[in-house]
Amino acid sequence: MHRISNAVRLLLLLIALGAFPAGAAPLQAQWEFRLLPGDAQGAAHPGLQQWRAATVPGSVHTDLLAHELIRDPYVGAPEAELQWIGLADWEYRARFDVDAASLAKAHAELRFDGLDTYAEVTLNGKPLLRADNAHRTWHARVEGRLRAKGNELQIVFRSPIRTLLPGVQAMPHRIAGNYPSPYGDEPKDAMVGNFARKPAYHFGWDWGPRYVTAGVWRGVDLQAWDAHRLTDVAVRTDALDAENAKLAVVLQVEQDAVAAPIAVDVEVRDPDGRSVARVQRTVELKPGRNSVDVPVELAKPRRWWPVGHGAQDRYTVQARLDGSADPVLAREQRIGLRTVELRREQDDKGGQGFAFVINGVPIFAKGANVIPFDAFPARVDAARLRQVLVAARDANMNMLRNWGGGYYEDDAFFDIADELGLLVWQDFMFGGGMQPGYDPAFRASVVAEARDNVRRLRHHPSIVLWCGNNEEETAWKDWGHGRDLKSADPAFAAKVWQGYVDLFGNDLRQVVSEDGLGVPYWSSSPSNDLDEKANDSTRGDKHYWQVWGNPALPVQAYLRETPRFMSEYGLQAWPAVATVDQIATRAEQRIDSPVIRAHQKFMAGEGNTRLLHYIELGYGTPKDFEDFVYLSQVMQADGIALAALHHRASRPYTMGSLYWQLNDVWPGASWSSVDYFGRWKALHYAARRFFAPVTVAALRDEGSTRVRLINDGAALDARWRLRVMDVEGKVLRRREQAVTLAAAGVTDIGTYADAELLADADPARTVAVFELLQDGKVTARQVVGFVEAKDQVLPRQQLTSTLAIDGDHYRLRLHSAALVRAVWIDFGALDVQVEDNLLDLLPGETRDIAVRGPVDLAALREALKVKTLNDR
Repeated sequence: MHRISNAVRLLLLLIALGAFPAGAAPLQAQWEFRLLPGDAQGAAHPGLQQWRAATVPGSVHTDLLAHELIRDPYVGAPEAELQWIGLADWEYRARFDVDAASLAKAHAELRFDGLDTYAEVTLNGKPLLRADNAHRTWHARVEGRLRAKGNELQIVFRSPIRTLLPGVQAMPHRIAGNYPSPYGDEPKDAMVGNFARKPAYHFGWDWGPRYVTAGVWRGVDLQAWDAHRLTDVAVRTDALDAENAKLAVVLQVEQDAVAAPIAVDVEVRDPDGRSVARVQRTVELKPGRNSVDVPVELAKPRRWWPVGHGAQDRYTVQARLDGSADPVLAREQRIGLRTVELRREQDDKGGQGFAFVINGVPIFAKGANVIPFDAFPARVDAARLRQVLVAARDANMNMLRNWGGGYYEDDAFFDIADELGLLVWQDFMFGGGMQPGYDPAFRASVVAEARDNVRRLRHHPSIVLWCGNNEEETAWKDWGHGRDLKSADPAFAAKVWQGYVDLFGNDLRQVVSEDGLGVPYWSSSPSNDLDEKANDSTRGDKHYWQVWGNPALPVQAYLRETPRFMSEYGLQAWPAVATVDQIATRAEQRIDSPVIRAHQKFMAGEGNTRLLHYIELGYGTPKDFEDFVYLSQVMQADGIALAALHHRASRPYTMGSLYWQLNDVWPGASWSSVDYFGRWKALHYAARRFFAPVTVAALRDEGSTRVRLINDGAALDARWRLRVMDVEGKVLRRREQAVTLAAAGVTDIGTYADAELLADADPARTVAVFELLQDGKVTARQVVGFVEAKDQVLPRQQLTSTLAIDGDHYRLRLHSAALVRAVWIDFGALDVQVEDNLLDLLPGETRDIAVRGPVDLAALREALKVKTLNDR
């Protein structure tokens, strides 16, 4: 079970400390929680009205779990029995003291970085604030209201369902929502999620559970000051090239009622920690809010680059008022110097490009979409973020899209992305359906939310796009949402659409323009930024779900869809059996068992039928659940590789390929390549190859194979080789020649008809092997079959394996006597890292695979399983 140990509590506190700005001190308090007395859920859940210890940051679900009042929300199928939690009102309280120095200050403020969601806050028995947006930062002045001992902060959290449902049900015509609840806690025809400024996925999604939680999900801090305080530091880039950087360090300073002069000191340190610029001046502060611009110039700046294109150098900017190190008067910020452009050049066929240009260099975006890392965000620590983001970097990704149905990630996420050189496409938190943008109060709340988060995150060089929402425009225009509402109530439909344009076309664009330090804005994904057509292959970004979704086309259809930028596409797979073991007993591990269905959210639990459809198209019927898991991962890896290589081979027409999705919110079936526990699926190993800086794309469709060589960097000399061979290793045809790979581009080798390659050979027993060689070594390979994998005649029991110690790691040696397809190496639940996986071995080939982990050789040998398509 996910119990919260003392070590985890300390880690959560450290995370909270990292999330606070300089000058803010985490509230040192003892937190407790209870079911609000008098709540209707009290009769069915007696005893919960008594106070119990709580963890902040946290949530009511994790607090209930810590006291063993509910079972683990992820193990088995407990979801239905836990929906009452989202229907209840909850109360939290904190008791704290305040030191004499803070009490002596003229001003004091409590800051709440995350209240989820409808919260009534009182301090020492008197109302302090009311909150209604989990994504906002809430401030409350408390000077004169604090005492030295025994302060009590109370927060009542109202059920978002019960709060919003009467208003939604009173609407004569309702705007479209997302996923209706199957549990009866909310009517299916009156969904409230898109009316709440709360993480949308808490209401359920097709890859995660429905847990409508509440609580203090981010930190609370107390700040005290006298005449003035430094509230923000931003570094604006006015000019930047390899020779010079012209910057403006912009300080936001609050001054009390009396104007006064103040000494401002700004220092810039280079990536090695050396001071390279310092500006000191005196400025006159007026009462209220002041903005102070301090110009700074740097010679020969070290620019920040995405991974694969240069170093991730970062500078440190320190600002002080009155020469003080007092946290309310000093701030320090790490920044990266880079320029970003979303280049949208018109072509001669009426289309329009979509390319990210960093420091003047067009970048082909290779990566995946990121969803929340847990149903309960406070459980996500920096170590888990690092594990998954390093996995993205190690799979040769350079961009991640933070999807809009979750929450704005902690700074730790972006710090790691900055360090690793991962570009971030950042959605605002709108996941789908339609929002009540026609409501001025709703729009005002969203604008405040947007300013909070843009200002908090804008110093991160990794952020290269702010996007208004996920799929709302295409849902309105293409899925029938707009059509249906227009048919029912044309006037209301017009009002809803105008509200959409006001919010996503104007309000958020203005926030990014004013506060985003030059990062571009895009109104929706997919879209052409409010052009007539929303999901267009010739303009803007594209979501393509005709494969996997409706009409469930075969994976070869990926080759007939060539977008300008593919921001979503995907295929499902189950995680490793070792992960499934964490949620289901072996007896429960059947495709149609209640527990397995509970962890398959696509098609409301029926998604395994879609998964079987794709497995059986290419690989045949699984023998058992373990075979089902294996084949699902092989299918997912093969299909996404086909699409991603097609996108890369279509450069520069196509300039991005972000598959759905990188990570998981819980253990279960999904489109991820890294599962909830951090285990790599076959797709992630494949991604390291198909996103490699230099690779070969040999893509077969409708009886012919087009071969292109892909190169992300400078021009280079290499050789390419073709061998047509039978499964026993007899070479039927061979060709090899020198080639110069175009810089940052694609070199077309040619198109080969099956008849040309096969001649009279049996297509079921023959493959074409396309390879790229550098310095005599094979650096990229694709094995192309002429029939579906299920129809290939592959010799059985052709693979031998041996494990041995090899210096500081283990060596797994694989040898194949004949062609072996889709070799999958599995060590079960052992904590080991496998250097490579999902391999094709040619006849007579030997591969050595490094295995690392804190296990002994005997345990490793006992756990080893190797699966292949040959042995089915």
